Amino acid sequence: MRAWEIISGGGVDTLNLADRATPDPGPGQVRVRMNANSINYRDLTTIEDPISRKLPFPTVPNSDGAGVVTAAGAGVSLREGDRVTSCFFEDWTAGEISAAAMASALGGARQGVLAEEVILPERGVIATPDHLTDAEAATLPCAALTAWHALTLPRPITAGETVLLLGTGGVSVFAQQFCTMMGARTIVTSSSDAKLAKMVELGANRTINYRTNPDWDAAVLDLTGGVGVDRVVEVGGPGTFDRSVNAVRVGGIIGLIGILTGIAGQASPTAIMRKSLTIRGIYVGPRAMFADMNRAITAHGLRPVIDQSFAFDDAKDAYHTMRGAGHFGKLVINI
Repeated sequence: MRAWEIISGGGVDTLNLADRATPDPGPGQVRVRMNANSINYRDLTTIEDPISRKLPFPTVPNSDGAGVVTAAGAGVSLREGDRVTSCFFEDWTAGEISAAAMASALGGARQGVLAEEVILPERGVIATPDHLTDAEAATLPCAALTAWHALTLPRPITAGETVLLLGTGGVSVFAQQFCTMMGARTIVTSSSDAKLAKMVELGANRTINYRTNPDWDAAVLDLTGGVGVDRVVEVGGPGTFDRSVNAVRVGGIIGLIGILTGIAGQASPTAIMRKSLTIRGIYVGPRAMFADMNRAITAHGLRPVIDQSFAFDDAKDAYHTMRGAGHFGKLVINI
């Protein structure tokens, strides 16, 4: 079977398509024929900078995949033919995150799923919702679960509350879909009017083009009568964080997720303290939360937004498209 491998720090163009022996599952494991992967910004940055992450070579990239069980080891309840989706963390099944759970992330600490066949522990996969294709299911493990986490903890968003969504990447698009399901209002920022129009089609209530309106936090306050939003899904990082703090109401919540504006920067703690804000760092979520999300997705018939699909042999093109940042929603590699 074939697998893409990170073999150096040379970036996307040095990815290697290798022939490997088809693996056999051990006790508690399943072999999954991967039919689709989706890619995340995290996957791209891992490929671009594996050395600082101390990845061993070769490492198979990607955390998000869906397919069919082709073999099961001893003590496994899954059977051949069962449709499953990978969990981002192999060892985070429920409860709060731990250092051990963080060390079980696919496509980084552990081998990823951009391969024709992969071995995963039974606890590291979850049943695929029946109404979704494998390509659609492959978009769920990281971006969807991150968005769900941001909207459900430390308490679930309630109908009528207002959520600020930054940008139109995978997490923000899923967050919009979930907010529409939950009856929450949204304000969405982007530099693209075309992408903002697509978010309106998904249920966004108000939009702000931050290119033409760089003081977008002030615009958010105007749209909320000076009060601020109830919650922010913050994917920008240092370049947007202080404005997000300004845009959220007293006692509000910020889910801190991304670093799209870079990793360096400073934040002023004064406003956080004075507004009694809850700031939560979010790193995807556990399998139990994934199951909760899938039940909601099934109940509402939600279908993920896929911008483009790529053939397995053209995986490099998918990462270059991710770097170009012109997509809306998710990018998928069919296997």
